[in-house]
Amino acid sequence: MIMGCGRVGSRLARTLDQTGRSVTVIDQDPDSFRRLGKQFGGKTVTAIGFDRDALIEAGIAKADAFAAVSDGDNSNIIAARVAREVFAVDTVVARIYDPRRAEIYERLGISTVATVAWTAGQILRRIEAAGIHEEWRDATATIMLAELTYNPAWIGHRVVDITGGTEARVAFITRYGEAVQIDRDTVLQEDDVVHVLCHPERKDALTAAAGRGPGESI
Repeated sequence: MIMGCGRVGSRLARTLDQTGRSVTVIDQDPDSFRRLGKQFGGKTVTAIGFDRDALIEAGIAKADAFAAVSDGDNSNIIAARVAREVFAVDTVVARIYDPRRAEIYERLGISTVATVAWTAGQILRRIEAAGIHEEWRDATATIMLAELTYNPAWIGHRVVDITGGTEARVAFITRYGEAVQIDRDTVLQEDDVVHVLCHPERKDALTAAAGRGPGESI
C-alpha cells in the first residue's frame, strides 16, 4: 500500500505493479492517479492517507508493506505510525524531507528515506555514469538504445533539440509511465524520460549535448 501518488509514489507503484505485486495507492487528489498510466493494474483510493476508516476500506489488513511518500513529513509520519501501531503492518517506510527526524522515527520502528540524501545520491550516480544509461545494444554493437539524463533547462523546449549537433536521435519518451512517440513539435515536460538511439562510441557527444542548456555551446 502506498500513500501519495506524486512522482515518487507513482513510480514506486508502477514498478511494483509491473513485477506482479498487488498494489493499492491512496491520495487525496484523484487527478494524481493519472501519473500511474493506463497500464496500471492496481487499486486507487481517493482519501486522506492516515484516515483509519479509509485505510480499512483500502484493505490495509492484508498489506505486507506500507510506504508513506506524500509531500508532507507530518502526513507521512502520522500515516506510517497508524500503519505500524494500529494495523501492525510488518514493513513501514516513510519519506521525509528533514533528515534530523530520522533517528526519532527509526526508534519507533519506522524506516525513513531522507529526500535530500536520496536525491544527492541519485545525482552522483548519474554523474558517475556519464549521463547515459544503456538499455539495449544490437548484436553488431553499432547502435544502442539508452536512457538519457538531460539538463532540466530543456523542459519546455522541443525534445528533438536535445540531441542537436550529434548523430543520435530521440527514439521515444516515457511520460506518466507510458511510451510516447514524438514529432518535431513535441515539447519536453517535467518527469519525461528520454530514450535515444546512438552509436556506443559517440555517447560522449550526446551526453554533452543533453547536459548543456538550450542555446549553450558544447
